[in-house]
Amino acid sequence: MQKGDIVLIQFPFSDLSGNKKRPALVLVGRELDITVAFISTQLKWKEPTDILLKPTNENGLKRDSIIRLAKLATIDKGLALGLIGRVDKHNIQAINRNLIEIFKL
Repeated sequence: MQKGDIVLIQFPFSDLSGNKKRPALVLVGRELDITVAFISTQLKWKEPTDILLKPTNENGLKRDSIIRLAKLATIDKGLALGLIGRVDKHNIQAINRNLIEIFKL
């Protein structure tokens, strides 16, 4: 798994009361774990650093979605249930810019 891959994972709720299968964007792929950003169809939650994704054959999404770059998790690579698709180079560039803004780099 590498940066830009969209995978299906069991993503925990913010209050850790449970989890739900949902797509996530791989930001960092390492030997044992991956750092991912939450992807949501709840467009009303969109923040300035979120990235809007329209469904394409390449990304494998079924509905308009947002990548929540401020909602990150590092998880064991084995928790990824499968590859859904991949974001394009244009979106990777926007993701990089927004991560720089979020982390004040």
